Formats: sequence, structure tokens, C-alpha cells
Amino acid sequence: MKTSNPGHNSDNVIDLFTGKPYSSANDSRIIRLSPELDGLEMLYSNEASEDKFFSLKILCWGLRANGEVVGLVPWLDDLVPCPDIEDPLNGAWEGYYDPGIDELFFEPPIHKIVELETAAEYYEVQCDNPYDVVQEIPDTIGTHAVLSGSDEHSLTLQEVVSWRLFNDGTVCGMLVDEKKVESTPVLPGDSCLYPAQTQQKFRYFFQHHIANKIKSQDPEALAAISLLVEESSQG
Repeated sequence: MKTSNPGHNSDNVIDLFTGKPYSSANDSRIIRLSPELDGLEMLYSNEASEDKFFSLKILCWGLRANGEVVGLVPWLDDLVPCPDIEDPLNGAWEGYYDPGIDELFFEPPIHKIVELETAAEYYEVQCDNPYDVVQEIPDTIGTHAVLSGSDEHSLTLQEVVSWRLFNDGTVCGMLVDEKKVESTPVLPGDSCLYPAQTQQKFRYFFQHHIANKIKSQDPEALAAISLLVEESSQG
């Protein structure tokens, strides 16, 4: 994907260390997405549980403008590249994980790299507006958004229908505005969808297993939510 910019060619500026055009070598924008459909996960750790690894399902793989491919997971209040995560307890990314064969690896699967590079070349888009929609994929891992409720001490859970990639590289989780639904099921691209991260009431993303614990009144999950409500009200 290329963004047209008449009268200016930033590729004339060369990075002295890499030899690549400065714009492409340093451009970490996501320009193409590919859903993860084989159940691959991200492993991470934190200092509170030094002898344990934790896992999250990878939502998709993203191709950056600089050519790098990274796994992406809903993490706290955004969709974050796996190597870039920061856990509140000083945790860190430990690698990608294939639970089917119990294998830990650190580079994206080659078939995803090929898929993303080929698709980006085939669907090369000319965009001038940073808010133009480049791509939208369905949520396949049961992500829920947590939003503040009618008062500052309550929260609501809402399912994420899809993830929308904009020309500036932003990826937003899309939620349903029930007042605007004209037909069901609501599918990616529907006009009733709105981006979670732009809403003042939006707090965090949770994957489905945590959301289900909250819905079933699990004591530990409710305690965590109570803390979340407190932090949200203080913020």
C-alpha cells in the first residue's frame, strides 16, 4: 500500500545504518492484516509469577510498512504487536506458541509472511486520508470490550465484532451500536459499527475466557473488575 503525496518523494532520504529509504525503514505502521486461524498463541511472563508462562490467543498477523510481520493481540486498551507488550507487573513477551505441537518459536510463520506480502502487493491501495479504511477482519477469538456504565462505579461488556485497519496504521475494535442495527447478524463493515478505542467510556479489551468469568460472577474475576472500576474512576 502506498499513500500518494504529490511533489514529495521521501524515499530519496536514505538511512545511513540500513541503506534503506528512511521512510520505509522506520515506518512501523500496520498496512495489512491476516487472521490467525490455527490457534497459535502468544506466551508472556511477569515478575509476580516468575516460574509461570501465560498465554493469549493471537488475533491476527500484521505486516508493517517496513516489511516486518508481527503477531497482534488485544492487550489492555489496544491491539498490540506481541513483541511490544508491557505487562502491568513488569512482564514481557516470551515468544509465539503452537499448542497443537507444544512448540515455542520467535519468528512469524513463513506462510503468514508470504500471505501478507502477496496480499499487500495485490491489494495495493492509494489513500490520501489517514482515516480511510484499508481492511476489516472479523474477530475470531471472542474479544470483549469493557466500557464504563451509566455511573462511574459500573462497567459493561460488549462483544467485538471486527477489527478495522485505517490508513494511518491504527487498528480499532468495532462494536455494535444497537440503535443503528438494521439487519442481523451484524457483519464486518456494517454501518452500525463504531470503534471502541475512540469512545470516552472505553476501558480495556478482554478475551472470551475472562469475559465469561465476569458474566458468571466468578469471585476472582469480579475482584479484578472491582479494582478496574476503582482505577477507572480515579483516572
